[in-house]
Amino acid sequence: MCGRAPIDSIAPKHTAAYRDGRKTKRRLRKDGTVRDPAGKPAPALANRELALFSDTWNMAREWGYTSKENPCRGVSKNEEKQRDFYADAEVWDAVNAQAVDELKGALDLAYLTAQRPGDVIKMTVQSVTADAVLVRQGKTNKFLQIQLATFGGDKTQLGVVVERIKAKKVRGFSLLMTPSGQALTKHTLRVRFEDARAAAVEKALKDGKKELAARIRLFQFGDVRPKAASEIEDIKQASKLLGHSEEEIAKKVYRRVGEKVNPTREAIQSA
Repeated sequence: MCGRAPIDSIAPKHTAAYRDGRKTKRRLRKDGTVRDPAGKPAPALANRELALFSDTWNMAREWGYTSKENPCRGVSKNEEKQRDFYADAEVWDAVNAQAVDELKGALDLAYLTAQRPGDVIKMTVQSVTADAVLVRQGKTNKFLQIQLATFGGDKTQLGVVVERIKAKKVRGFSLLMTPSGQALTKHTLRVRFEDARAAAVEKALKDGKKELAARIRLFQFGDVRPKAASEIEDIKQASKLLGHSEEEIAKKVYRRVGEKVNPTREAIQSA
């Protein structure tokens, strides 16, 4: 963030300037051209990085590298607008129809387990037991056993998906793998998702569905977890699956559809 600047020369004005100027990195398309050459403003990312910088500075003070006040102190954070996009069935089906097998598997696992993308691609063959998928959440370190069968012995939808993936996958340690035998990574997951999304947008436009195409463009893989949380009616169950101890977090952060309520008056009975 500050390059090789002497530690005692860093002041609040420098952290504030970084907060205001942080942009995304340039990305290369498949054809070698640059996507977003100037980058896009990244206010949320700036907040996260300044929080890390602040923790690092406090550690440096403890270790005696500096006695200066933390330059992040008193510097306000960027305002963050909570994402509220909801991937409805039409958007989901449009992208899923264009997805390759490993992306279909990733989408289904992410939806049915309601886990973060990083935790989904870390699932291994050893994660699958006779009756559950074992998940150790990377962010919270919380341990979950997501059931593959009901108490009556019937397979859950997750159980069906896991069987489908195991039947098709090439030999390897990871549950999600490419046809060439490589474990799905964050990069390959992003590329495959963006390819499927672009193809879905193209098809929607070809079919004259401009509004659908616009909604598909907004869809991100990270929206799968909130979609899952939004479609579980029992908020207690949603909180458990998400790995949160407080139901309010699931309501505030992950619920992206309104709560079902009755109208002022119930249906009038016909004579």
